Amino acid sequence: MSEQHTYRVIVRGTWDALTDEARERLLGEAAEHGMLSMRFTEEGSLSYEPSPLKHFSWRYVVLSDAADGEEMAAALAEDRAETALKGLGYGFRDLKSTVTDLDTMKVNRKSASRR
Repeated sequence: MSEQHTYRVIVRGTWDALTDEARERLLGEAAEHGMLSMRFTEEGSLSYEPSPLKHFSWRYVVLSDAADGEEMAAALAEDRAETALKGLGYGFRDLKSTVTDLDTMKVNRKSASRR
């Protein structure tokens, strides 16, 4: 069995061909999807700015085999975002991901002499 790693993935995209209903829903729910709502979760956290209503991001936590690497984590997160957006009836394009492997991330701690 392969070792599992935890990845934080940000999937960014652009709204595209939104229906009037979808646009109204996004604008009406914008307060729920602002800066304060940004969290990394398995189900994903959608955030966007209402003015202009152009770009969005989803934040995901993805558990995946370390051997599959960051590419697989990105693909899994993009698939989740695509499924969620289609389920909500939102048009989108240009999905791109940024992946951080939390298990290999180096944490720089301040030494006692630097405090």
